[in-house]
Amino acid sequence: MPGAIRVPRALWASTITIRCYSFNANQFSSPSPAFYGSAVSATVRYVIVDDETAGQRLDNFLIRHLKGLPRSRIYRIVRRGEVRVNRGRVRPSYRLKPGDRVRIPPVREASRQARKPSVELTAVLEQRVVYEDDRLLVIDKPSGLAVHGGSGVSHGLIEACRAMRPDCRRLELVHRLDKETSGLVMLAKRASLLRELHRLLRESRVDKRYIGLVRGRWPTGWKTITAPLKKNVLRSGERVVRVDAGGRESATEIRRLGRLRDASLIEARLLTGRTHQIRVHTAAAGFPLAGDRKYGDKEFNRRLKTLGLKRIFLHAASLSFADPLSGEIREFSAPLAPELREVLDALESEARPDRQQRTVR
Repeated sequence: MPGAIRVPRALWASTITIRCYSFNANQFSSPSPAFYGSAVSATVRYVIVDDETAGQRLDNFLIRHLKGLPRSRIYRIVRRGEVRVNRGRVRPSYRLKPGDRVRIPPVREASRQARKPSVELTAVLEQRVVYEDDRLLVIDKPSGLAVHGGSGVSHGLIEACRAMRPDCRRLELVHRLDKETSGLVMLAKRASLLRELHRLLRESRVDKRYIGLVRGRWPTGWKTITAPLKKNVLRSGERVVRVDAGGRESATEIRRLGRLRDASLIEARLLTGRTHQIRVHTAAAGFPLAGDRKYGDKEFNRRLKTLGLKRIFLHAASLSFADPLSGEIREFSAPLAPELREVLDALESEARPDRQQRTVR
């Protein structure tokens, strides 16, 4: 049983809100004559949820029905109660049930030009397909590409994949990754698989493992951080998470893979799936992730930047689960991005003179 790391209460509320992006997805955008305002309804609509849509989150449901509307705007109309399910207010995370009656209000976004993913971006993603069959698509997402459009981003991974697979009318994200985090993302082509994979995720039956680089010497062996996390959404739509006694139960298992001077290479296994979970847990434990400008250490980040690190050092390296239909074990992996391997090489090169000097003494 992994040991537990106790997080000091004094560290619970430390947050820094600075953005940094290393992959500019908009460079692969092409303008479209469509506008957000022309893509949405001018009158109230009511949609009855069918069996195929059941199990989907309300926010994802609205994204499909209000194409082009920024995600921040969708959250706003839900919070204001303009969207109703069976005449009642619900949260964006509400999972739709068969027969639910969804009220979609008239919304219009004035003259903001929509952009669609270009051929160049879809070509890049084609090269990053890890696995695909008639139900599932697994992509090795590059750092800097958001999983969905909104909040100043014209499009993300899901929009690009829908453009890449136009025949998959039900293509949906199974889970998410932060914009700066690279690695494996699953997309379901069928609502039935989406529901089953969401169930497996809720029951912690999907083994998701990440590789990260943290400041300091992480102890040997598996350690578990169970600090509760509370999410705050700023008026800008940016999400900031902190350890809070009133937050949601959260658990991360972490072990050290290697030590590089004043840094440690770690493997993190998610037991729950909270926003920014690994980033906040490691920072609260005193081991912030390299390159993390929201929760990390400025001086540590500055030093690693001189070694070539221009993004957060966090990579979704592997996924495994039992197929909900066949029971077969599905396992997927994605190697570290070249820019992260180069940082590790630079750290190892830095450490060699120290080893030689200790040997001579």
